[in-house]
Amino acid sequence: MKRSLITLALLASGIVSAQAQTVIKIGYATSAASHYGVGSTAFCDDVEKGTQGRYKCQQFPSSALGGEREMIEAVQLGTLDFVNTSTGPVGNFVPEVKIVDIPFLFRDYDHARKVMDGPIGQDILTKFPSKGLMALSWTENGFRHMTNNKRAINKPEDASGLKMRTMENKVHMDGYRAFGIQPTPMAFPEVFGALQQGTVDGQENPIPVILASKFSQVQKHLSLTGHVYSPALIITSPRFMNKLSDADKKVFYEAAKHATVAQRKKVNDDENSGIAQLEKEGMTVVRKVDGAAFRGALRDTYANYAKEFGADNIKKIQDVK
Repeated sequence: MKRSLITLALLASGIVSAQAQTVIKIGYATSAASHYGVGSTAFCDDVEKGTQGRYKCQQFPSSALGGEREMIEAVQLGTLDFVNTSTGPVGNFVPEVKIVDIPFLFRDYDHARKVMDGPIGQDILTKFPSKGLMALSWTENGFRHMTNNKRAINKPEDASGLKMRTMENKVHMDGYRAFGIQPTPMAFPEVFGALQQGTVDGQENPIPVILASKFSQVQKHLSLTGHVYSPALIITSPRFMNKLSDADKKVFYEAAKHATVAQRKKVNDDENSGIAQLEKEGMTVVRKVDGAAFRGALRDTYANYAKEFGADNIKKIQDVK
């Protein structure tokens, strides 16, 4: 009799545990092996460990739940819990984010990461809740480079006339027009097919994305233009976070910080080894472009950026050491 009672008690506790476990969904655009996958896995592992398994992650890589814009909308609506996304489409929801998408705003990774982790980047995160979103941390996508099937790009004139897939991001598109590019907004899941079919001549993305997406199979030329630094974010909703205890909120924030470290490390690793790999896969790489010419082509566009975002705000970012 006593053994039966113990067995029943154990079964009951198991049922309670199963009921108490909450499955959360996180989506991202690239493969599970990509930098987004590495960051999201670090986040999920820490959440599961920090909550003793009360929260368990289900990952949806490779745009399984749609493009980045669709996933952000899903988080806003409450049908998706988390998205690990580039800032490309985020400015359509939180306009203050757009300033970090200005071409040639950041000198290098050290500069960019100091801005995102410092007062400027942290202040931008405070703008999300009023839009029905909450950003837990800046992760990373990387410096964007141009690929195409027509010719090597050394200077803006070489890019002129190319039909290039871009994100639906006005700040990016205005800059690309200054280079003579015909920007063609397109959701990420459609890009490989469009390149394969010749619907567009090229695209622009960081090395980790070019690697993970196997663009070397459908693109001949890579130019290391580094024209835009692309931050990324782990985004959820105030609705989700407000349901958590203070202790669990801390777990989620700490997990997001760990995701940032892991994702940036993967970006570093891909940058260090990926260019040689893409050459092995058949791409012709221009390592040194005429950066001064690209910056010069943006002179008038920068005047417009100054009007939109404030010359002082742009200078504050540029002045971070």
